[in-house]
Amino acid sequence: MKNRLRILYLSSEVSPFAKTGGLADVANSLPKALFDLGHDVRVMMPKYGLIGDRKYTLREVIRLKEIPVRFGNKEVIISAKSAFVPDSKVQIYFIEYPPYFDRSELYVDEKTGKDYPDNAERFALFSYAVLETVKILHWEPQIIHCNDWQMGLMPWLIKNYIRHDPFFEKTRTMFTIHNLAYQGNFSLDILPSIGLPDYLREPQSDMEFYQQISFLKSGITSANVITTVSPTYAKEIQTSDELSAGMKGILQSRSSRLYGIQNGADYSVWDPEKDPLIAKTYTANSFNLKQANKVELLKVCKLPFDESIPVIGMISRLVEQKGIDLVINAIENIMKLNVQLVILGKGNSFYQKALHQIQSRYTGRVCVATRFDDELAHLIEAGSDMFLMPSRFEPCGLNQIYSLRYGTVPIVRRTGGLADTIVDFITDPNKGNGFVFDSYNGDDMVKAIKNAVEAFKDKKLWLKLAKRGMRQNFSWKVSADNYVKYYYKMESQNRRK
Repeated sequence: MKNRLRILYLSSEVSPFAKTGGLADVANSLPKALFDLGHDVRVMMPKYGLIGDRKYTLREVIRLKEIPVRFGNKEVIISAKSAFVPDSKVQIYFIEYPPYFDRSELYVDEKTGKDYPDNAERFALFSYAVLETVKILHWEPQIIHCNDWQMGLMPWLIKNYIRHDPFFEKTRTMFTIHNLAYQGNFSLDILPSIGLPDYLREPQSDMEFYQQISFLKSGITSANVITTVSPTYAKEIQTSDELSAGMKGILQSRSSRLYGIQNGADYSVWDPEKDPLIAKTYTANSFNLKQANKVELLKVCKLPFDESIPVIGMISRLVEQKGIDLVINAIENIMKLNVQLVILGKGNSFYQKALHQIQSRYTGRVCVATRFDDELAHLIEAGSDMFLMPSRFEPCGLNQIYSLRYGTVPIVRRTGGLADTIVDFITDPNKGNGFVFDSYNGDDMVKAIKNAVEAFKDKKLWLKLAKRGMRQNFSWKVSADNYVKYYYKMESQNRRK
């Protein structure tokens, strides 16, 4: 080991404490993998109202009570509590400020369905609070790893706001983009209230973005290293006008410091050999036991079991990015292939309503659950024969990786992390581990599903394909090694470049 690094990992959500998407899974798994490599890793996140102190054994830390934080033109008092990321020795700190974080949802007001109007203030305060908290802990981070727009202010603060503070003299920042579509764009008028100088409202400043302030741009322009969660997505956001979401030029200007690192799978959580949430555990060598999970899944979904009919699973946020519109519009042609469809997820109310209408139309063939349900998610992975991810874009994707391990053959669109992990069986029978389509349209998707259904009829072929996926390894250790490589590279860089 080169030398032990002090790594502070910042995320607005960490599983199992608070989760809206894949970021929470990454923020649980990557710190544990970094710790296992021998580094001193600590995690910080907001203390939301939904995080139960007793449930997760949060402890009060005397010296972290009532910490004064300078915030804009006022001083606020925050506190921090401590716990461990489950099944690890990684310490996690929860920043408490009830007026901002003691809410039932993370980013969106459930009453209005819209973002909280004070999200800029909420996550700006979090960054200032983190700086004060680590100083009180007398723990000088060498690396601050920031994730998505919510943490985008931190690289700018390290580079500019506290550049003369000797405590942070050796601190470098990494900024990871999990989804460029979420940018944290706010009115320029908030600058004084979050303690930022007026010059940032000028065009082409580190934060100005189409006459708004962008926390995402702040992270991109100010971090020592920028990463995305797959190599293909790193290329796409620098070349595609659609996928770059207006940031193409900004990303290209930092291309020499922009890298794609494939996310891993936490096999301590997602492994059919030891998954406590499925009906029957199994391995590649006992693949026949997988069928017990198909029986249980269909029982839970109140669908009839037929060994010869393939079950296609989907676990997804119901948003435009995930290709839900393709499924809705092509449902008639999908159903003609004699399949059963199980969909889990929540999101856009229009999609939810449309999917429930499909369930009513195809009674006994389609099951829709519009909620987050971890137990059902595991059962879908274990009990489905195929897993559908027809994403418009997909920075990384985790479910296709989970599906491989469960012997549930992925059907995906060739984009982002899906392109990096799934090889089309039709074009490459020797290495193929799934079925892939290129164009974002229903006809191509249905064709890929049809190819999968035809392959499913050949039991010997299907078994070979499923087992091939089960034996692939996308563990977090590989990803963690790549992150550490760039952490060391950052150490030698000038903090302000």
